[in-house]
Amino acid sequence: MHILQSKHTKLSQKEAEELLAKLNISKAQLPKILFNDSCLPEGCEVGDIIKIERKKGDKTVVFYRVVI
Repeated sequence: MHILQSKHTKLSQKEAEELLAKLNISKAQLPKILFNDSCLPEGCEVGDIIKIERKKGDKTVVFYRVVI
């Protein structure tokens, strides 16, 4: 991982279910990220949910993507 690259973390099955319930959405409604994206952590499979943490000034902004 490069120092300027945002932190990408694969959510566990339980974390993914809690996130989808909290947001009241399905996986199909999440933005997509390609399976062959070089930013993805090792061991990601199609259908996994990825948490992306980006630093913006002194704040951390969180995004979620589903692997396709």
